[in-house]
Amino acid sequence: MKISYNWLSTYIKTDLSVEKIASVLTDTGLEVENLELIESIKGSLKGIVVGEVIKCEKHPNADKLKVTLVNLGDQEPVQIVCGAPNVETGQKVPVATIGTTLYTKEGEEFQIKKSKIRGEESFGMICAEDELGLGNGHDGIIVLNHDLEPGTPLSEVYHVGTDYEIEIGLTPNRTDAMSHYGVARDLHAALKSRKIKSELHPVTTENFKLDEETENPISVEVENPDLCPRYSGIYIKDVEIKPSPDWLKNSLKVIGLSSINNVVDITNYILHSYGQPLHAFDADKIGGNKIKVGTVKNGTTFTTLDGVKRTLNGTELLIKDSDDTPMCLAGIYGGADSGVSNNTKNIFLESAYFDAVSVRKTAKKEGINTDSSFRFERGVDPNNTVVALKKACELFQELANGKVVGPIIDEYPTPVKKQNAVLRYHKIDQILGKRIHRDQIKEILKALEITIISDTNETLDLVIPAYRVDVTREIDVIEEIARIYGYNHIDIPQKFTFAYESKNHFDEESLENQIANQLKYNGFNETINNSLTQKRESEGNYVELLNPLSNELAVMRQSLVYGLLECIAFNINRNQKQIKFFEFGKTYFKTAGGYNENKKLALALFGNYQENNWISNSNTSTFYHLKGVVNQLLQTFGLNLDEKPLESNLFNDGLELFSKKSSIGKLGIINSKLAKEFGIKSEVFYAELEWEKMVQAIAGKGKYKLQDIPKFPGSQRDLALLVDKSIKYHDLYKTAFETEKKLLKSVNLFDVYEGKNLPDGKKSYALNFFIQDENKTLTDKDIDKVINKLLEKFSTQFKAELRNN
Repeated sequence: MKISYNWLSTYIKTDLSVEKIASVLTDTGLEVENLELIESIKGSLKGIVVGEVIKCEKHPNADKLKVTLVNLGDQEPVQIVCGAPNVETGQKVPVATIGTTLYTKEGEEFQIKKSKIRGEESFGMICAEDELGLGNGHDGIIVLNHDLEPGTPLSEVYHVGTDYEIEIGLTPNRTDAMSHYGVARDLHAALKSRKIKSELHPVTTENFKLDEETENPISVEVENPDLCPRYSGIYIKDVEIKPSPDWLKNSLKVIGLSSINNVVDITNYILHSYGQPLHAFDADKIGGNKIKVGTVKNGTTFTTLDGVKRTLNGTELLIKDSDDTPMCLAGIYGGADSGVSNNTKNIFLESAYFDAVSVRKTAKKEGINTDSSFRFERGVDPNNTVVALKKACELFQELANGKVVGPIIDEYPTPVKKQNAVLRYHKIDQILGKRIHRDQIKEILKALEITIISDTNETLDLVIPAYRVDVTREIDVIEEIARIYGYNHIDIPQKFTFAYESKNHFDEESLENQIANQLKYNGFNETINNSLTQKRESEGNYVELLNPLSNELAVMRQSLVYGLLECIAFNINRNQKQIKFFEFGKTYFKTAGGYNENKKLALALFGNYQENNWISNSNTSTFYHLKGVVNQLLQTFGLNLDEKPLESNLFNDGLELFSKKSSIGKLGIINSKLAKEFGIKSEVFYAELEWEKMVQAIAGKGKYKLQDIPKFPGSQRDLALLVDKSIKYHDLYKTAFETEKKLLKSVNLFDVYEGKNLPDGKKSYALNFFIQDENKTLTDKDIDKVINKLLEKFSTQFKAELRNN
């Protein structure tokens, strides 16, 4: 939020410099992020003086130039070459002397130097409007009042003003400080606490008066008091729409607002002065001379000031006329057909207190963010509506010659109750770690306009002002006391005391960090993808959004794979050759009993597993690489996994991993059709692990247990089988254990190959078989017998052949 130092100074008087004020504001929680000098004219006309043209002749070497002799006051007259058609002898003109810095419209600066133009020396520059920032004219030089003395600084002629823009990083809860008066009130409380002299000028309405004490031409009906607890308004007639005076333009300019006209500028000025949004209606466009505050039927259309035609759903709070025709989104944005124009003569000025939740929902739905909605969403002062109206009326009478027709309409059937709180002195001491004098606590509360209704030696009964929507509890009051007292004034204790709590529970966060670090050391990069995605035919039981932004973001994801495939495609398009990703994220499912959220860990490999280096050449990622990473990851934490072939639409080939018969994840080669949907033409290797089950399994391991090494060794055999492409690893795996149930302990797939040197329609599976007898050492003959039995079964059932190359 931006505030003006000069504007702030109209509400608080202090001898502190603006830099010191910024420091105090920061100490009180209104952090000043930037402090910038603002000049009404860039450069403040430094180095520009009044000159008198005492001689003007045609340039000897240029038809459109003139050589002038200019009197600058105390010094000798100087020669200046000028190209303006209107320069003449006897004129008083603005002259930029040698060394003066001027600024272009784009803000670029250039310095006036001694120069030679077409052979004639020039010792300055006679200036036009646009060259000094005084206007846009460039037809000729500025001709000043003839009575001015040569050498007079031009800043004295044009009365250049300066100000400071104070930019505050305001937290959302501090709606009380979203105005110049709110900041002044906070600053005064802080200075008073520090015993620094300051004077706060309270807001008064003693100058308010009605020009005509007759019945208000506009009537008001509030249909939804819950959504609009207070609605105030006043009728102002014979308004003159014209430009605002310079003081108002400059005030708005400092805080980044452009001047529109006097009516709009007045409403903006009141908003930023007191934090109360106002809205001006063209009173002659209010149908039936009646304003209704309520909702309309679903499907009603309404065109706002930006020309956008909006379809309403019936929940939006609106300002309507007698026929229920929408005129304004309450507290957010005006309508195109009821706003003030250059032809407006009479206005109805609105000042209201709207429900924060209602305004926020409508603003988010319509995608609108205005200064008005920003304040209403966070809560304004319900007791400030009439005060703001009266201050605005004073300005309308002064700046627009408007006549205020009374009385003020004020619909406020159920006043907003102020919050009560009980403050315990010992609690302040406990929280702050310091004892603040009780009288100083009371002074701070008084400066914050918190009323003390009861005072004992131990407690204070308080009434919180309605504008402090963020102060509702004792701890909130203590925070207010601390920030006004000054956090820098609270000593850091020499000794810290705390209760140590030993961790007997499993630390899931630490486990996640360990796994992330292990993957990082293996060359993986972490991704974070959107939890929203599009519907897919292969999935169901979606958690759907009620109001999705688009079809691509209509449901909650059921797998992390789609986000990772998007990341891979993005990197492929940017010529990345080695892609290793992992992601921790949740998936969402709708069930008969409600909703399920499951956390997953996903890994993806694409392209080169490692790049060329001085030791080895690059090699392409394979299923084996991914399986190795997953096994290493889980075995690090003591998990020994079983695996079974997986049949899934997600994979061409895959495995399902088990820990104690509980499925803990799956991995494989992504279905080529799915990959092509994302523009990926080569193989993607993907694993998705069930995080909660992983944590449960790892936590259940407890301390490591030791077991005897088997007395009798096992043996391994590898077979490269050539099979039809339709044969799945699952089929081979299942058949192997059905064929040899006693001695076969495990079957592992360590390579899949499809490509050159294979017959059409064929692929190669590389399988590892582990064979062991717990009661004796197997001979080669025993092992060959098992392998031959397996080969015979594979040949008979799948027409499998041993691959020779």
